[in-house]
Amino acid sequence: MPKIYLAPLAGCSDLAFRLICREYGAKFAFFEMVDAHSLIYESRQTFDVLETCPEDKPIAAQLLGCDPDIMLKAAKRLLAIVKVSSIDVNAACPVTKVIKKKCGAYLMRDPSGLYKTIKKLVSSLDIPITVKLRSGFEMEDHKKLVSIAKNCEKHGAATIFIHGRTRSQLYSGDVDYEAIRLVKENVKVPVFGSGNVFNHELAKKMFDETGCDGILVARGAFGNPWIFKQIEDYLKDCKLPHKISMASRKKALKRHLYLVNKYRKGVESSKVGIMRKVGIWYSKSFKNAAKLRGLFGQARSYEEILALVEKFICGV
Repeated sequence: MPKIYLAPLAGCSDLAFRLICREYGAKFAFFEMVDAHSLIYESRQTFDVLETCPEDKPIAAQLLGCDPDIMLKAAKRLLAIVKVSSIDVNAACPVTKVIKKKCGAYLMRDPSGLYKTIKKLVSSLDIPITVKLRSGFEMEDHKKLVSIAKNCEKHGAATIFIHGRTRSQLYSGDVDYEAIRLVKENVKVPVFGSGNVFNHELAKKMFDETGCDGILVARGAFGNPWIFKQIEDYLKDCKLPHKISMASRKKALKRHLYLVNKYRKGVESSKVGIMRKVGIWYSKSFKNAAKLRGLFGQARSYEEILALVEKFICGV
């Protein structure tokens, strides 16, 4: 059966998000991306990102950085804190502040440091090391992408994840399925496709167009934890997903909010900020969605948000 993973999502895939996705069908997840420097210098916020529980397994970590020595030190620090199935090297993050540090997708512009990092981690740690790439930096360059992927494999990468957009595209525009297909055809390690996996049909398209071994579900899981089971069922026997009832959506939203309230660390305003975001994710499926989004955005406590859910959403 093709593999369907919950992607690492900075600022989104916290413990509550991972647990709600697992409860509705996700079988494998990543922590949020972790900055190597922050981990070494023991940032409290970074430690909070690594919070987990027995139900949150299996799980992998993703490190952001460009210095091989710092990445190794961070990886060792991470493994002293939490047990993970693998560690991914992020060479895909397109955010400007990350690029300015010559990290993330910048590593595809000058991949020599990426290869050194993979080699150092593989030779020093007894755990699979994977890498996440993009289809290119400023423009599509299939030849360069294939070369980078092959060199990542050569230096020990156990799996290659590819977001089918360039750094310049960020998260919009068409997904380059051909780029992912070419990598799959030119390496022996498993290849996962990422980008635009918003429903079961787009997931199947990713598999059909690329021949990939698995996919990463990212924004498609926002307010939609059913997506993993829907994709799995559709790939298995082309079973079309049932329409999710308002009662089921309301139940999932309340459960997600409960998990945020239970597990989210930090100041109360930060916790409420996450709850607002969660409410907005789910609200697109409800009547009076625009009004509800506005009200969620103004709520100041868990109790206020729950009251809005009960007042404006029909169902359980």
